Amino acid sequence: MQRPKIVVFDAYGTLFDVAAAVRRLSSKLDGQDKALAGLWRQKQLEYTWLRSLRGDFVDFEQVTGEALDWSLSSQGLDVAALHAPLMALYRQLDAYPDAKETLERLKSAGMRTAILSNGSQSMLDAAIASAGIGAVLDDVLSVDRLRIYKPHPSVYAMVEDRCQAKPSETVFVSGNFWDASAGAAFGFHAIWINRANALPEPLPGRPKATIGQLADLNALLKL
Repeated sequence: MQRPKIVVFDAYGTLFDVAAAVRRLSSKLDGQDKALAGLWRQKQLEYTWLRSLRGDFVDFEQVTGEALDWSLSSQGLDVAALHAPLMALYRQLDAYPDAKETLERLKSAGMRTAILSNGSQSMLDAAIASAGIGAVLDDVLSVDRLRIYKPHPSVYAMVEDRCQAKPSETVFVSGNFWDASAGAAFGFHAIWINRANALPEPLPGRPKATIGQLADLNALLKL
């Protein structure tokens, strides 16, 4: 793969482990932590897509809270007792173990790095600070200013607008196939991190490469 001008990462499910908040509070979830983590993420994504289609944007923190409340209720768990601690933990999600080192190697090789995320700016700032990766990121792009969520093409266009990098000069990395696919359709050199060994969806836009973890990016880019 040709050396890119910039390497752009999705945040949630790519750099940050979206199941980490539930794992930390698993002792209070009556053995339903895995089911809750999966359902919370599913509803979070569904609500971003539905709100984009309906044209009634609210920020990612509100979407995440609404998805959490529905998921807790559906599992018969105590919304009043669990909402606040889980939302607080979501602002401090664990980064994947290889995230910081991968970003450091990119920066050491002279590459620019950025995040492009559905996350609200305040949520992203909190997660980045908690993970200690702010020093190895050149930019953080949130959908807040656009008031629409991925996979709308205008979100991906922010990279050129803000970072002065054309799609053909951009490597885009996501742990979500639908996101990597949309990035590829936009013209990025998209890379899908397939940690769960999932099947690709039959969507337009095929990633240039599929890797199993962030650390595999180093070999792919010949670092």
